[in-house]
Order: sequence, then structure tokens, then C-alpha cells
Amino acid sequence: PGEEGWNEAVAMRVLADHIRAISFAIADGQLPSNNKAGYVIRRILRRAVRYSYQYLDFKEPFLNQLVPLLAEQFKGVFDNLVGQKDFVQKVVLEEENSFLRTLEKGLKRFENYLSRSESIGKELQRIDSIEAIPGFDISDKTITGKFAFELFDTYGFPIDLTQLIARERSLEVDMVEFERFLEFQKKQSRAATAIDTGDWVVLKDNDTVEFTGYDETESIAHIVKYRKVKAKGTEQYQVVLDKTPFYAESGGQVGDKGELVFPDGEIIYVTDTKKENGLIIHYVDKLPEDIDDALTAIVDSSLRNRTNSNHSATHLLHAAMKQVLGTHVNQKGSLVNSDYLRFDFSHFAKVTDDELAQIEAIVNQKVRENIPLKEERSVVYAEAITSGVTALFGEKYGEYVRVITFDDEFSKELCGGTHVKATGQIGFFKIISESAVAAGVRRIEAITGIAAEDYIIAQDKLVQQLKELLKNPKDLSKSVESLLEENSKLKKEIEKSVLEKSAGLKNELAEKVEQVNGINFIAQKVQLPNADAIKNLAYQLKDIVSDLFLVLAADIDGKPSLTVMIAENLVKEKGLNAGNIVRELAKEIKGGGGGQPFFATAGGSDISGLDKALEKARSFIA
Repeated sequence: PGEEGWNEAVAMRVLADHIRAISFAIADGQLPSNNKAGYVIRRILRRAVRYSYQYLDFKEPFLNQLVPLLAEQFKGVFDNLVGQKDFVQKVVLEEENSFLRTLEKGLKRFENYLSRSESIGKELQRIDSIEAIPGFDISDKTITGKFAFELFDTYGFPIDLTQLIARERSLEVDMVEFERFLEFQKKQSRAATAIDTGDWVVLKDNDTVEFTGYDETESIAHIVKYRKVKAKGTEQYQVVLDKTPFYAESGGQVGDKGELVFPDGEIIYVTDTKKENGLIIHYVDKLPEDIDDALTAIVDSSLRNRTNSNHSATHLLHAAMKQVLGTHVNQKGSLVNSDYLRFDFSHFAKVTDDELAQIEAIVNQKVRENIPLKEERSVVYAEAITSGVTALFGEKYGEYVRVITFDDEFSKELCGGTHVKATGQIGFFKIISESAVAAGVRRIEAITGIAAEDYIIAQDKLVQQLKELLKNPKDLSKSVESLLEENSKLKKEIEKSVLEKSAGLKNELAEKVEQVNGINFIAQKVQLPNADAIKNLAYQLKDIVSDLFLVLAADIDGKPSLTVMIAENLVKEKGLNAGNIVRELAKEIKGGGGGQPFFATAGGSDISGLDKALEKARSFIA
């Protein structure tokens, strides 16, 4: 350490080691993220980027360029990387781009902090002062927790990176103070979403809840305990039953809604269902009058059926995407409710329209095949994996799992959610959007059944309306394209016309110059269609009229507009300021504005005040 080239040699070793760990993990399905295993990958990657940036002077993404070379070296040893090298390289590139922006800002801020702290320390020594300067504590080799938190909170600079850089400078970070600031922020965040939860009122000793929702949507049950909860000023009750058909929110699928019906006819509506410590909790707005009575728990079948369709369609979508895009596609998150499905997946590029069409066609083909659901409960995890089931990387599974299959050769996944009995119940599948979510992660949103049918009807109606507007052309696409081209030509003609009008106005206004105290004064109303045309005219007049003080008033689509242009020499010599002047003039049109000392504009609501504003303009130079 300390020898010439030492830091560069260490940086080279860090890059070589870290790119292997990063590439292998991503190829195995673990993408960089802000939590759990994903955060470990992100930290390793960022450490490598920081070394290359600071010691090898790589200011542009470089690490990703090593991926193809690494894949080639490990061909025959780790072929999973070879098959996914483009995807891995893309993920690393996006992470590098993102972190380099953060790194540059953070390092500059860090260096400024050290420089300022050291200069203040020297000044304090010079004047023999012992007074503390808030935020500066370099004298005892400590980076303040406040500054470390500012880097973390404002600039997104990871605290572990701040500690690492500090150690390289023989400094320490005041982690006690950092944790204090972090805890304060967390408390503020918790306070914003605070839930006041009461104690459980236990009616029956029952440690387990029997879930019957896979087989039925109605069950006879009893309330075993309840408690009151208060969030954002709203009171609700959480109710636990000894038996329930209500599915609790899990695995991306939302919780069921429905009713608790009592023998005396009282109905309590269930607004949501969640899981807590293994218990299925039903959210209700009130408690029944006879809380000990038996009840019938009834799931809203309409919502459940639509949710089932969307969930089963998600499985079909996942399998179809692996066929079209490649086996590297893995689920990275999902949302399934009665309205639509959202599916996040690993992929290195935007999914093209052709690819989306292929995926959609495959899913709808499987829907038409009406493949029956094959559900296997309490399967030993190891046996399920051996059978070729799709499991989510990084997801925790118990010893026994549930396997959902739609055709053994097409879709076989571990899943605890509810599904259709056969794919034909999905009806129809339609992708409505595809977008980016994060580095190497894309998102598809889709709809099924009635929602998809309504969507197609609405789109068809829109096309029919468009055809009618265009007089039923044979080729709608060409007709719209022709219309856009015609519109573009007309816009250019209008712009040309406006420019010609501005040129004519320029000469006309130049002839109306008044000499006021050695200043060439013009204050006139003009008829131009937009602010850009007026600005153009103002600059043209400035080019041909020296010592200019110009005020233009206009009516733009029924709204008053004021423009002030002042020659630079008048700004310096006379102390005139267009921004200040236009603000004063804007009072006459009940508006406001501003700008630079030589050019400023204003708008308002009272068009009748334009003449008064022009009169008032003279007072600034009279």
C-alpha cells in the first residue's frame, strides 16, 4: 500500500472479481434492487463502478463491456451466462449509468465537504478558536452523521459507500448521529401512515383458521376474535373467523371482498382480506349485534371470478413470454385484481409490437383450447422442483407447496392463488400496455373476459368514428397519414405567413419611433397569433433600432399579452429593467410576468387594460 500504481492494481482486481459475482447472479435470475439479495448485488456492482471511476478514471460505463468476455471464458463451465450475456450486459449497463450520475454528484459533494472542513479547521487554529461549527468535525477525523445522512437522503449516496471512502481517508463516519437522523426520518414516515391498533378481543380459543376458498365461496363460520383499528381518522374492525372462503392478499393477488351474513338478517360487508402472522383477517366497518352467532361468509363471486381469470392469464402470459422472448424471462412482481393484471419481468429491451402480438396469440390459443386446471396441493418442494415447475428466484417456499398446471408441456408454477377451472373461462386476453420499470425489468398490463371485450368494442367504436370523420376511406391508415402530412404543410405555411407579417410589422413599427429623452420609444398594439411571433418581432426591431425601449401589446386568443424589450446599453446606463417594468404594466391587465433585464413578458385576464398599459409605459422614461 502507498506504492505507485497500488490503487490501480487493487481496482483491477476488484473489477475482475466483482464482474464475475454480478454476472453469475444476474444470469441466475437475481436482478439488482433496493432490498434483500438484490441489494447485495447492487452494492457489489456499485463498489466496482466506484473503483473504476475513482482509480482508473473510467467516467463512462465500462463494467458491462467485460460481460461478453467473461461469458466466453466460462463457456462450457457456466453456459447459463453464455445464453443470457446480452441481457446481463444490458442490466449492468443500466445500473452503471444510473450509479455514475449518483456517484459524480456524491463524490463532488464529499470533496467539497472535506475541503471546506479542512479550511475551516485551519482558520480556527489560526484564530485559536474552540467554537464548534455545525456540520464540520474533521478535526477529530470524523465525518458528521448529519452530512452522511444528507448524502444518503438527498443524493442517494449509500451509507456503506460513504464509510468506505471515509476509511480510505483515515476518517470515520459518526454512525450514531447518522442512525439518529435516519430514525427520525422513519418516525416521520411511520407517523404519516400510522395505524392505531387495539388489543384482540378473543371469543374462542382457536390458533388456526381453515381456508376453504379453493373449493367454495361460501362457508358457515364463527368469529373467534376481533380488534379495532384506526388509520387516517377512519375506524375499522379486523375480524378472524374459524373457517373462511376469503382469500387473503398474497403473491400479487388482492384480497377477497364480500359479506358476513347472520341468522337475524344482518349483513356485514368485508372490504378487504389480508394475512397477519398466518391468520386470515377480514376488514369490516362495524361489528354485528350478536357477535357469538354463527354466520355465513360469502365471497363476492363476481369479483373473485374476474380475479381468477386474470391470475390464470398471468400464468399463461409468463409461459408465452418464455417461448417468444427467451427462457431468461422471469417474474419480478405482479398484481392481480378483478380489473386487470400487471406482470413485471426480467428482459433487457422493449418488447416489440410483433413480439407482443405473438405473446397475445399464444395466450388466446391456450384460452381456446380450454385446458383444465391441474391443481396439486401439499407437494414436497424438492419433488415439485424436480418435475420442472417454475419457481420464483429468491422467493421463500415451505416444505410443502401447491402446484398449478395448465398443460404439463406449457405452464407449471408454484402458486397459492385462486384460478379458473379451465382456461376457456378466461374468455379473451388483451395486452393494453408495455413499459419499463427498472434496469432490466419491463412491465405488461393486460385485461381478460368482459373487460377485454369492452376494450375491443371501445377501440372498434373509435375506429368507426374516425372512418366517418374521414368519409369512410378504403385505407384508414393511409388516410390519417395523408391528413398529418397536410396538417404539417399547412403549419409551415402559417409560420411562413406569420414571419412575412412580422417582417412587414417590423418596418411599420420602426417608422413609429418616438424620441423620448434620447431613447427610441415604441409602444404599440400588434396582431400576431402567438407569443413566439411577438418575441421574434421584438428581436428584429432590436436589431434595426438602437437605444430601443419597446412595449408591444397583443390579444392572443382572447387573453392580453405584454412584451417589453430594452436595448442592453439602456439597461446598463439608465438602470432600466424589463422584468420590473413588465410586472408593473401587468397590473393594468390584472396579471403578472417577468423575465430578463432586457426582455420580459406578461399575461393577464383583463384585455381592456392593454391601452392603459401602453400609456403607462411612457412614464418609465419620461
